[in-house]
Amino acid sequence: MDAEQPRVTTDERTWNEAILGAVFTQAQVGFHVLDHDLRVIKVNKVAAGRRGLPVDRIAGLPAAEAYAVLGVSFDEALLLDVLATGRPVTDRLVTGPPSAGTPRSSVFSVSVHRLEDGDGRVLGLVVTSTDVTAREGAQARLALLHDAHERIGTGLDVERTARELVHVTLPRFADSVVVALTDTVLRGRDPALDVGVTTPLLRCAAAGRTAAGPPVPDVGPVLLPGVFGDELPRSASLVAGTATSGVLPTDGGRPGPGLVVPLTAHGKVLGVVAFHRAASAEPYGPDDLALADAIAARTATCLENALRFTREHIVMYALQAWPLRQHEATQRAVDVAQRHRPGGTGAGSWYDVIPLPGARVALVVGQVENPGLSAVATMSRLRTAVHSLTTLDLDPHELLARLHAVTRRLSVEQTIGPRADEPTASCTIAVYDPVDGRIDIARAGTSLLAVVRPDGSVDERPVEDGPLLGAGGPPFACATDVLPEGSTLCLASAPAPGDEGARTGEIMAALARPDRPPETMADEVERLLAPDRVLLLARTRRLSSDELAEWEIPFDFEAVATARALVEERLDAWDLPVDPFTVTLVASELVTNAIRYGAAPVVLRLLRQDDGLVCEVGDAGQAAPNLRHAKAVDEGGRGLLICATLAEDWGVRHTDDGKTVWAAIGTRPGASPEGS
Repeated sequence: MDAEQPRVTTDERTWNEAILGAVFTQAQVGFHVLDHDLRVIKVNKVAAGRRGLPVDRIAGLPAAEAYAVLGVSFDEALLLDVLATGRPVTDRLVTGPPSAGTPRSSVFSVSVHRLEDGDGRVLGLVVTSTDVTAREGAQARLALLHDAHERIGTGLDVERTARELVHVTLPRFADSVVVALTDTVLRGRDPALDVGVTTPLLRCAAAGRTAAGPPVPDVGPVLLPGVFGDELPRSASLVAGTATSGVLPTDGGRPGPGLVVPLTAHGKVLGVVAFHRAASAEPYGPDDLALADAIAARTATCLENALRFTREHIVMYALQAWPLRQHEATQRAVDVAQRHRPGGTGAGSWYDVIPLPGARVALVVGQVENPGLSAVATMSRLRTAVHSLTTLDLDPHELLARLHAVTRRLSVEQTIGPRADEPTASCTIAVYDPVDGRIDIARAGTSLLAVVRPDGSVDERPVEDGPLLGAGGPPFACATDVLPEGSTLCLASAPAPGDEGARTGEIMAALARPDRPPETMADEVERLLAPDRVLLLARTRRLSSDELAEWEIPFDFEAVATARALVEERLDAWDLPVDPFTVTLVASELVTNAIRYGAAPVVLRLLRQDDGLVCEVGDAGQAAPNLRHAKAVDEGGRGLLICATLAEDWGVRHTDDGKTVWAAIGTRPGASPEGS
């Protein structure tokens, strides 16, 4: 058996020297050892070799001179503080000159520690440095991409988005930036599909440069597609630093390295952006290409959103375009002031002033919940439904019940997903009759509704709130009142979700001055409304004796001749350009039907209009008249057919006390209305 070999022992000093030697010769960290006078005692090859300087040229120099040779800024106060306190400084970023073969400045992470011997005496400092240029570059690119997501697309405007792209990337990514958008995009239209099919016409939408950057074109001119290359690239592409290959003019500077990035979304060409750096700057690399693609993708998304908003805004504006003022048709009943305060959210709010038979007028204000294009589309369909339903001469609460059914049907047709997305709406309908001042009001949902009487008193809640259309359903809150002439009815749509709503107290104070014209009142109230709300003010009137004639006819067939005589006498007094025979025939037939099929009392009424007159006959019967074609041998049954043939329009409306049959008779052919 061999004798056991003796174990080789190594003292601690030997280990320390070996470790220190390995660190200085093999570690990829730069070391500078300074004495307590801040002179360089020792440096390793990594620290010195990075700048291509021999060790003996640095050793023995004061730190300020040694660092000056390396082109690194020197903070003597920081070193002295570590030397005095012993508190180390770690990961302090220091910028140095570019390394050999690259124009980019180097970034070092520097740490400083105090050196002490075994007895605690201060010997000096050790300064370590690590090249973190790549790391800092990656963090800078990440920060730039984050800023692009935060600062690009703050508004729904394509030119503003282009300017934001310039502001974000200048000077952190380029010394000059040119954003060109297609002419189609700048006009708010849908761009052509497929990048490779067409070469669009480009216009400069935004441009900027630093003092060192090459010149840029003015905003507005047409940029021919060829200035971005033979064809638009499909992704970020490098371009040579020559003026002929980029969008930059040749006067006033030479372009440096650059790249061109298309702005595309879903196969649609929206524009192009060109980045250029100064001639002495570092060329763009693969990481820069990826960053440029990401920034361009963000910008293209924002541009597409802006285009979609523009198109939806055009559609919403068309759908929300109010009808022409119905002054000539409704001014005998009310004097109207209308306002709409747009806010850009696309709230589906609307108002309507609808003339009804018998000089009556329907005032409608509504608001579809959940603003947006779908809300405006729903609003347009509800408006159409209201106009159709008013032809039935329904009471307002009955009309709302029908409108609720329409809303539920629209909900089923257009809703996809949970029921929470189903459309609902608030609506207020008021029907005013200028003959007796009667007003019938019904409400669905919550809205601003007030009645201002001529003495200045304001009724803030003439009708209680009701359930929303499409939600709770009938019965809807309703009320009937008789308003003195000169009263003002104020209706405003309910606030959209998230709106602060109208300041009710201030609005009531503004309304409590009925001595002013409706237009003046509307101007003051409009300022107090939240955006996207509509306002309707109606000052009531009563028909005068020159516009209205009314008689109670005895419930006897012999009274038909008396009715004809009364009509002829009033037509002579009014001197209207209507055919007297037609009017008297229609009146006698309606009175005959009321006596034959209705119940007492029978009331005959003539309503004068600019384009003719309306003949109304009311009775206490509830039976609805039927238009039929009598046989040749029948002795009767032709009254309504005669009226329907001679009149321009006719109809029937039911009331609590019975019904009223009316017929509108126009002026004679070739006759001019009074006052024309």
